[in-house]
Parts: sequence; C-alpha cells; structure tokens
Amino acid sequence: MERAFQPLLFGGDINVYSVARAFHEAYGVKSVCFGKFASGPAYGSDIIDYRVCAKNEDAETFRQNVAAVAAEFAGKTVLVIGCGDSYVKLAAENREAFPANCVAAYIDGDLMNTLINKEKFYELCERYDIDHPGTFVYRREMGHDFELPFKAPYICKPSNGVAYWENPFPGNEKVFTCPDRKNLEEVLDKVYAAGYPDTMIIQDFIPGDDSNMRVLTCYSDRNAQVKLMCLGHVLLEEHTPHGIGNHAVILTESNEALCRKFKAFLEDLHYVGFSNFDIKYDSRDGSYKAFEINCRQGRSNYYVTGAGYNIAKLLVEDRVEGKELPFVLADAPSLWRVVPRKVAFHYIVSDYHQEMKARIAEGREVSPLFYSRDKAAARTLRMRKNLLGHFKKFKTYYEKKN
Repeated sequence: MERAFQPLLFGGDINVYSVARAFHEAYGVKSVCFGKFASGPAYGSDIIDYRVCAKNEDAETFRQNVAAVAAEFAGKTVLVIGCGDSYVKLAAENREAFPANCVAAYIDGDLMNTLINKEKFYELCERYDIDHPGTFVYRREMGHDFELPFKAPYICKPSNGVAYWENPFPGNEKVFTCPDRKNLEEVLDKVYAAGYPDTMIIQDFIPGDDSNMRVLTCYSDRNAQVKLMCLGHVLLEEHTPHGIGNHAVILTESNEALCRKFKAFLEDLHYVGFSNFDIKYDSRDGSYKAFEINCRQGRSNYYVTGAGYNIAKLLVEDRVEGKELPFVLADAPSLWRVVPRKVAFHYIVSDYHQEMKARIAEGREVSPLFYSRDKAAARTLRMRKNLLGHFKKFKTYYEKKN
C-alpha cells in the first residue's frame, strides 16, 4: 500500500535498523537511510534504502540530503529521524531550513543543548527533585587542585558527548571507572591533552552489577504531552571500551511512581518527540538515580516495539495523521537481547533466569537485528557472525573487569 509518509533516517547502527524495522512492521514501508560507512546493521538490508555519505555529520551536507529526499518524495511527509546524538542535534538546529514537507519531531536547539549537557541536566534534576548520582563538575583550569565530596571509585565522563568524540585519543572510553584518585587524574589529563574543550563530570560510583540499571523510553506528542512510557530493566550491558553501557539484555518492567516523576519533568519543559533516560537503582538508599537523557529514541529502542508498543506508529499517528493519542504506561512483559542466549544466561545473575525462561517460553523474546521479512542473505550472515563475536567480547572485557 502506498503511504503518505517517508521515513528518513540518519546513522547506520542498531538504532537505525530498529526504527526501520518498526516502520516496516507497522506499514510495510522501506526507510531511506544515510550512513557514513558501507557497513553496520542497516547496510545491505532489504527494508532500508541505504545511502553512503561520508560527510553525513556536516551541517550543509545534512541539509542537502534532507532536501534531496524531500524533493524525491515531494507528495509525502518526510519524517526526519536522527539515530545518534550528532544527527539529532543537526535535525533540531536545522529543522527550520527543511522543505515544507519535512517533519522533525524535536525540541529547539537551545533546550536540546541544555539537556544533552550533563552539567545542566543535573541542575534540572535538582530543580525537579529527580535523584542523580553525587556529582562534581571538573574544569580544566582546576588541574589536580580540587576536592571531591565522595570517595573512590569514581565515574568520569564528558559533559559534552558530541565534542568528546570529535577529539579521539588512544584508550578513550565512553565512560571511565577510576579505582583511585591517581587514575582519575591520569584520565583527565589524557582527555584535555586530546583537545576536548568542555567540562568533565566526576560522579560517585553507585555499587551493583548491570542488573541495577534501568532504561526509560518516552514519546511526547506535538502538544508536549507524554503519550508513552516504557521502562526496561537492564540485565546485562556491553563492556567494550567504546560500547560500555550499551544495553545487551532488557526485560520490560513496571514502576508507575518512577515514570510519573519523569512525565512531570518532560511536560513542564514542553518537551516533544522521543526521549530516553539511563537510570540506576542505588541499593544504599533505595532510590533510582538518573544518569542522562538522550533526546531521541535509544539504541535499544526495539525493546519498546518488541513489547507491543510500535514506536513508528506513535510518530505517524501523531505527526502525520494528527490523531489524539491516549497515554500508555507500558506493562507488557518482554525480553529483548542482542547477544546469544548462552551469553545472556552465563553472565546475568541467576535471580532473573526464571523470568527470562518464562518470556522465551511465551514467545515474548525479541532480537532486533533478525527480522523474518528482511531476506538479505549477506546482511543476515554478517549479523550472525557479529552475534557470535559477543562470546569473545564478554570473555575479553567483562571477565577482565569482574
């Protein structure tokens, strides 16, 4: 069936493929996607028109790509969707320059820059009574002359993730866990020597394994009203240097009190579009502490679609069809994973094995990268090879740290 809209995605990773799969499942539509490399989960897929563009993150090139697709599908609403922080930022900052048939469901650039800056995000958390880890904002001029209000070990990460990845260096990690003060100072020195220009966030380390993590995905409509909240209980994360913190296994979970707190936060800020929160349960005081907000659907967004709440339908019904959506607090049980079952059961604490087995027995287990209607054999073979690679990755990185 011919549709009145065309999804236009930017990126090439699991986030992109998960969104494209949601559109294909709901509407049978093939998404156009611009990625930087001829590789990754989205490359070679039958459900994606994948176009390689090395300068994808250049603002002028980004605008040109949007305009070209808007002209190609002149009679349709083009849904511009960023699947990475840099693309989301480009969409928010350039949306006023997009052709009239484009829709970019994002907040304005100023609010986005406030929220993605971790220092400013934690200030907002204080204002809205949202728990977060004990935090110290480090500035380069402090050198080694600073006092911390909490003891080691420390978490150290950039306040500005986009600027951080623009200044790579050997040994750079998404998040550093520093066992002592000496190691923390060494990390800070390396980061600034590489040219990183912004502040660093030093935080109190919250004890507990991966199963203390939660992920909350929300959708706020064109009137800034939250319409979907789906909480995931993360059971296992990846532990490679660049992938640390990426979700590997998630069980959907219900916690209305926690969700309502974030709902009030988003609506008071007049937030629109998808949002994604990383949260950790702190057994020391029984609180759930927010680490950050992503102003987009998260990398693991298919845990929402797989649980029965298709994220593509939310966007289309709100922004294309103009429907008034009901508020849904998701509660359907589901198991999402991007690692082999053997890896999941080997590295996840046994407390959760029974529930995992129950979801599998019920047929409520989803693996986002393997879609029966995507017949591309070469891509499927690559994805299976990558899946098996997790055996080595977890043995190399997870066992080394634990």
